[in-house]
Amino acid sequence: MKKTLIAAAMLGASTSAMAVAPGGPGCGWGNMLFEGQSGMPMHLLATLVNGTTGNATFGMTTGTNGCDTSGALTYSGQSLLGMTGVMEEVAQDMATGEGEALTALSVSMGIEASDRAHFNTVMHENFAAIFPHQDVTAKQVMASINDVMKKDQNLSKYTV
Repeated sequence: MKKTLIAAAMLGASTSAMAVAPGGPGCGWGNMLFEGQSGMPMHLLATLVNGTTGNATFGMTTGTNGCDTSGALTYSGQSLLGMTGVMEEVAQDMATGEGEALTALSVSMGIEASDRAHFNTVMHENFAAIFPHQDVTAKQVMASINDVMKKDQNLSKYTV
């Protein structure tokens, strides 16, 4: 059950994250064809054109088709930690220094496999700072995780 929940949460988060303008808001022929249009049907059509022709991918790699990869991707949905039950599982795993939820968190944060054991150790050592009280929010936990990572020589490369 735990594996299924984490996998579903990561899949949902990654699918939604990709939908938020990779390559920029005007990237691809679909955006060019439907420029000035709004609403879900137009966004879906633009995405369909971009996806089926592969031109957005081409544009991102060549810097053409209105694509620009210099900006950071954004995600307006709920964070992985904010999903029901996930933060509790991450807290339990962080308290012990290992577990599926902690691995899922590290993967969602882009931590390379070679750095995940170190990530787990650092999170375990800083558990009290990351989860200072029972009513801590997902946003506060993520801010604390980033603060801890910024102070670590190996993990600072993963922070913004």
